[in-house]
Amino acid sequence: VLRCLGIPTRVITNFNSAHDKNLNLSIDKYIDVSGNNLHLSEDSVWNFHVWNESWFVRRDLGSFYDGWQVLDATPQEKSKGIYQCGPASTRAIKEGDVNLDYDSPFVFAAVNADCVTWIRYSKKRKERIYSDTRKIGKFISTKAVGTNSRVDVTANYKYPEVKEISFKIPYSQYKNSLMDDRKILVTAV
Repeated sequence: VLRCLGIPTRVITNFNSAHDKNLNLSIDKYIDVSGNNLHLSEDSVWNFHVWNESWFVRRDLGSFYDGWQVLDATPQEKSKGIYQCGPASTRAIKEGDVNLDYDSPFVFAAVNADCVTWIRYSKKRKERIYSDTRKIGKFISTKAVGTNSRVDVTANYKYPEVKEISFKIPYSQYKNSLMDDRKILVTAV
């Protein structure tokens, strides 16, 4: 429909797409001390997910966010009380501006969430035992114009993955601090 209106639009496929149900920007898995899955999280990782991008000027957000915008015609979660997703600026997603409207945190997590495994010792005590910061958002792709070739647009959504991050504070404190201001600072390597 958008193409019929003269708005540039393309289909995007995200492989290893995170579905962050609670919007904490991570895909959490909980196990007990025996290694049994506790099914405490509704988060999941899909093999792939498809959405559309359309090219818009964003007077509501400012010209910094002009360009490709994510629109999901098959949203799985309610946003502001109805099933909708977008338009979320791909520039906002790449820069980690998850404090913006239009489902920016959800799309950010779809391409950039951490996969975290926790041991739950009790209702009050858990410990992070594993974190994979590179699993989500692989080979984000669209179809080339005029051919059946794949065009990799991953760089439009995220900076190159860093190899190792060392924390001088506990990871949980770091993650909580990010959620406090709902802003992720992304550093390119």
